[in-house]
Amino acid sequence: MATHLDDQDLLVLHARALEHFGRLVRAVPDDRWQAPTPCTDWTVRQLVGHLTYEQLWVPDLLAGATVAEVGDRYDGEQLGDDPAAVWTAAADAAGAAFGEPGALRRTVHLSYGRRRAAGYAREMTVDAIVHGWDLAIGIGADARIDPAAVAFALDELGPQTGALAASGLFADAVQVPADADPQTRLLGLVGRDAAHPLG
Repeated sequence: MATHLDDQDLLVLHARALEHFGRLVRAVPDDRWQAPTPCTDWTVRQLVGHLTYEQLWVPDLLAGATVAEVGDRYDGEQLGDDPAAVWTAAADAAGAAFGEPGALRRTVHLSYGRRRAAGYAREMTVDAIVHGWDLAIGIGADARIDPAAVAFALDELGPQTGALAASGLFADAVQVPADADPQTRLLGLVGRDAAHPLG
């Protein structure tokens, strides 16, 4: 973790990332739910489903549940006939769970082991930032990322450059020009080609 943020600053960044993603979800045209995204395995609907699934886990994990205890509770299609409403409910619950007094100082059980909840919140914030760009590209919306969010994500991911692709969470890094702007550098780091986002 390269950036020192107090709990309140982290919660603000997390909330802004979820709010931005939510605005994009509410802006998805009816004919774009099956459109491709820069995540080559996911359509727009599948991408929103993935982020929603991640939010659904947050209250349980912050309450002390293990991955095994949650099990398959949230497996399967979650979005139903009103994806925006389902996303909003899941995101609101996740934000409320992280925002409980002392929540970020708890220890949570994640798929790779135990971690402080503040670290989990950082991961979730970066994920929402990056996937917000994916969703914007998928629906043809403005894909500019807030500069503060870009700076945060670069600071979080920069020390992990060599391990990102190996983790399976991101594609291989895309080479970018030495003078690339911060957003382009971030996208390249997580395997996205800003110049050719859909391949």
